[in-house]
Amino acid sequence: MSLALRPRAALLAVALSTALGTLAPTPALAAKTVTPAKVDIPFEQFTLPNGLRVIVHTDRKAPIVAVNIWYHVGSKDEPAGRTGFAHLFEHLMFQSSENHDGEYFEPFKQVGATGQNGTTNTDRTNYFENVPTTALDMALWMESDRMGHLLGAIDQAALDEQRGVVQNEKRQGENQPYGQAWEKLNRAMYPAGHPYHHSVIGSMNDLNAASLDDVKTWFRTWYGPNNAVLVLAGDIDVATAKEKVARYFGSIPAGPSMAQPKVDVAKRPADTRETMTDKVPQSRIYRAWNVPQVGTTDVDQLQLLAYVLGGAKSSRLSQRLQHQDKLVDNISAGAYASQLGSNFIVMATVKQGQDPAKVEKIIDEELDRLIKEGPTADELARAKTGSRAAFIRGIERIGGFGGKADALAECAVYTGDPGCFRTSLANIDKATAADLKRLGAQWLDVGSHTLVVEPGERVALKEDPSQAPKPFNVPAVDPKYSTLPEQVDRKAGVPQTREFPQLKFPALQRATLKNGTQVVLAERHEIPVVQFSYQFPGGFTADQGRKPGTANFTMNLMTEGAGKLGSLAFADAADALGASLDAGAGLDSVTVDLSALKENLVPSLALYRDLLREPRFEQAEIDRVKATWIAGIQQEKVNPNAVAMRVLPPLLYGKGHPYAIPFTGSGDEAAISSLTREDLVDFHRDWLRPQDGTLIVVGDTTLAEIVPLLDKQLGDWKATGDAPQVKAATDVALPKGPRVFLIDQPGAVQANLFAGQVVPPSSDASSTRFDIANGVIGGDFTSRLNMNLREDKHWSYGARSSAPNSVGQRPWAASAPVQIDKTGPALAEMQKEIVEFSTGSKPATAAEVNRIRNIQTLSLPGAYETASAVAATISSIVQFKRPDDYVLRRKAEIEAMTPAQVQQAAAEIKPQALTWVVVGDLKQTEPAVRALNLGEVTVLDAEGKPVKK
Repeated sequence: MSLALRPRAALLAVALSTALGTLAPTPALAAKTVTPAKVDIPFEQFTLPNGLRVIVHTDRKAPIVAVNIWYHVGSKDEPAGRTGFAHLFEHLMFQSSENHDGEYFEPFKQVGATGQNGTTNTDRTNYFENVPTTALDMALWMESDRMGHLLGAIDQAALDEQRGVVQNEKRQGENQPYGQAWEKLNRAMYPAGHPYHHSVIGSMNDLNAASLDDVKTWFRTWYGPNNAVLVLAGDIDVATAKEKVARYFGSIPAGPSMAQPKVDVAKRPADTRETMTDKVPQSRIYRAWNVPQVGTTDVDQLQLLAYVLGGAKSSRLSQRLQHQDKLVDNISAGAYASQLGSNFIVMATVKQGQDPAKVEKIIDEELDRLIKEGPTADELARAKTGSRAAFIRGIERIGGFGGKADALAECAVYTGDPGCFRTSLANIDKATAADLKRLGAQWLDVGSHTLVVEPGERVALKEDPSQAPKPFNVPAVDPKYSTLPEQVDRKAGVPQTREFPQLKFPALQRATLKNGTQVVLAERHEIPVVQFSYQFPGGFTADQGRKPGTANFTMNLMTEGAGKLGSLAFADAADALGASLDAGAGLDSVTVDLSALKENLVPSLALYRDLLREPRFEQAEIDRVKATWIAGIQQEKVNPNAVAMRVLPPLLYGKGHPYAIPFTGSGDEAAISSLTREDLVDFHRDWLRPQDGTLIVVGDTTLAEIVPLLDKQLGDWKATGDAPQVKAATDVALPKGPRVFLIDQPGAVQANLFAGQVVPPSSDASSTRFDIANGVIGGDFTSRLNMNLREDKHWSYGARSSAPNSVGQRPWAASAPVQIDKTGPALAEMQKEIVEFSTGSKPATAAEVNRIRNIQTLSLPGAYETASAVAATISSIVQFKRPDDYVLRRKAEIEAMTPAQVQQAAAEIKPQALTWVVVGDLKQTEPAVRALNLGEVTVLDAEGKPVKK
């Protein structure tokens, strides 16, 4: 379950904020392109007599259906003194209903549902899941049972439990660097009494004051079918939808017809500003304006203006502040659309030692110039291309966050037209430079609020003064609604799913390029996009004998110019083609990626060729990125999770081991400072060797088409010299006893708890069994750790464990952010759960194993909905030298697995060899931890070095 701490961006805003750029191709890359494919989300709709609106989109590419239901209620609808109710109630909807006793997730785990969650923002609350087609009846029964039959199952215990979880979610957000900024902005941007003045998560006081009667009234008020939109997308048709939705939802009576608040953009009459301090290494500037609401031409086109200003690598602000004046480490701009009014936000992280006032002045200058002159034709054209490319990629998924179901529901709830995305696309397509000048002058003249967060002491944000709760005003039900006869025997329980779709992993086709590279192709023709991932050995482990961070830094620098094009020109060329190019490093490999629109495949491959073969590694770009990179390391050291990922691996593997490095891959400040251009050139030459690489291709192409195109660009690429060798990741012995390490985070309101050790590598015959064992202890929402610390004790927003794939011994770690006054008890509970599971005193049950088995296997037919998911699995097949049918073999192994085998794998976890790391305010954590006598206690700094007392 999650929430938006600021208004949620509409679909096109997301597209524009994640698209590829704003500027046009250079003449050298201009090429004849094919006709762009038409992009749309066809749908049909109907409404039940009780007012439930249903939208259906058919997409047969996978045997799954996305179920996405939006209730038109969010934090904007909370009366004074009752803030946080919308989000709190979202959590309560995942508890028991009157006809299903137990966690809401449980039946979905048994059928392999994917992407299941719920979210709340200012304007709506939604719930979604992707289920196998054969499990649709179960999903609709469950959604309808909590819509029509929830009140009898909500009791004080459930309320207290989820109240505690939500309050820890609030603490977790506030405990992050800059974590209080968005709530501060909400209060400044909207006056008291405006529906957007308070945060979605609400105040601690109001959450504490929430009564059982209050939440039940909230349900009766807002959760009627006539206040909901249900989208079914995927392997379904409208006739089937009509029959099933009527059966499960038709008998639910309508609720009152609740009026929506009037649109109130709240355009501000003057500029304002404020400053706050936080435990952060750099100043950050937030500048925001209130602009028109979702569904207007203005907000659609303001997204283009934001994109040209600061939404792309070569945007105006990026060119000036990052590349020219080098005053910021990052800069962004976006227009985020919401129902009553939207926000236009510029955000800049200022380089250490630079004056935020100087950055603000340049933001003013560039914005004023853009409003006065308007964007160039090239800038506007590239922004439009980037928008279309991002939209195409976004609608590859039918459900989950974003996806087609979300797009249809969002449009229906906010505008009444499920196809409003078509209007938004048209608004963007028809926008002119004059339109953007006019909109900038109209909305971004005065009325901004600037918040500057400066390094200093973290000062807890004071809550707004408590207000006397206003009574809920619940109108009578509109007589125009009626119900259908009940068609479901609710007392018979949840419909059982007896049959499941078969897993169909794409056939892998293979070829060899003239340069020796192995090509692996999986055809996917659903959207006009082709993805490429060139995978080479190396990764963070290739830093051995080099400066720490070399691999990751080199790969990231590759996109800062290639061939004849410098950094910004290269970004411009990619933007114009709607192409996404990237390079990066992982623990054991490096990759260079391309996502190309089919219509621009040939010129996109020409760019890819330059990126792979001729990265420029210009000294000016190296120097610029170095400074930002070092700032990023300093940011890691104030982030509780990141600092643990820097410190824990060296503790687990020991000095000299290839994995005894920060798993962020960022290295350390001294090493990055000393990197030379020669270091980067040497790494590229040594490790990007085509004869040692595998090129994974997934998408809208064929082997006959793509191999000649690749050979043309890459066939004559030859590596010289001998291939380097990575030092073998030899096994390390476990510690002789448990160890505890404390890292101080003064002022923290949470403690972040970690327990880790090494386990056999991914290639080990026991690795799949260990994956299932990990699922039981911490690898799923319903695992023991999460059920204990979140659902039972409600001390944490979530506890989990994982063991990422690796060539050498895998790092296994359990983690939990907990309220800081529960540090000791939470550590004790973690230890208890790990001991009971690993020693067999509380062994894995058949029910637990069956649940994790179903999660791992029954979800597979829907797990490969996207090209990126297919590519990731092919990547692991290549890296670990697995057979092409590995997915099917692994499925068969899991299906045959017994609880005894899982318990045997659980014994790999050795409680007496665990390494514990606790990040939090030392004054509060140290006494509690020492009292537990878990093991020898050492206080470390953020570098992982012992602190002398």
